[in-house]
Order: sequence, then C-alpha cells, then structure tokens
Amino acid sequence: MTEGQAEVVCDAGPLIHLDELGCLDLLCDFPLVLVPEDVWREVERHRPAALDQETVLLQARPVSILATPAFEALARALALDRGEQAALSLSMGRPGSLFLTDDSAARLAARALGVRAQGTIGVLVRSIRRQQRTREQVLEMLRDLPALSTLYIRPGLLAEIIREVERV
Repeated sequence: MTEGQAEVVCDAGPLIHLDELGCLDLLCDFPLVLVPEDVWREVERHRPAALDQETVLLQARPVSILATPAFEALARALALDRGEQAALSLSMGRPGSLFLTDDSAARLAARALGVRAQGTIGVLVRSIRRQQRTREQVLEMLRDLPALSTLYIRPGLLAEIIREVERV
C-alpha cells in the first residue's frame, strides 16, 4: 500500500490544525480517514467546521480501547487521553495504517507500538512531494502557523523546519 493509499487514523489535533490553516484538503488523497468516536466528539467541541466539509472522507468509528497490561501501562506512563488511546487502539488493529497526531506523547506511544505516525507539519511537508501545494505555499503556511493555528510548536523547531523546507 503506498502512502497515498494507506488507511489513516486521525487524532483531533491534525483535523483541527489543518482546518485552521485552511488545508484539510491535504488529506483528500487518502481513500478514508478513520476518526474514533471519542476524537470525533473532541473535534465537534473545538472545531466543528473540520467535520462539516465534503473534501475529505471522514468516518467516525466506535473503538474499544486496548485492555492489555502493556497498553494500559504505556497510556498511563505517557498520560494519553481517551481520544489518543482510542486512535492508537484503532491503528493497532489496522496494520499499515498511518496515525495522524500532533501530540508528542502519542507519537512516542505509536513508536513503541510499531505504528507509523505523522503530524500536521508532516502532512504539510508531504503535500510538496504529493504536488498538492508548492514549496512556497507550504513555507507561507509554516511562517503563518503561530498566528493562524492553535498548534504549539517551539519557535526554534519551527525555524529549523522552515530552513529544511527552504532547502528542498
């Protein structure tokens, strides 16, 4: 399965942040974006417009959170919220899926569980390679990110990402 054809399981952050940046459409080349019901409710509370669009096929899914001792210990150790646990549980049941999250603890958990993970910044950079946005458009979004989005990223890290994209 190629990256564009992979199933995607999405946490709330990327849906909210991509919508804030006006580029939720960057997920449209995925055939389906699976959203655990807990995550769906979180997005409904914080950014309902992200769910009320027709560009990306979003599908709410009921999810039973994994009840293994190892998963529970990881969730406790990393203080994962219910939405993150549900998204990781759904990803675990879908080998080869891509887990979208902007939470660093959820990404650490994904790595520990062998789940591929990417965040909003990764989706933006990926859009250059997928020819969905030009490098200049992505650079503009990255520069405007602190003013347009609630995504928190350390200023130094954002500056480093911008330098990397400028070199592409």
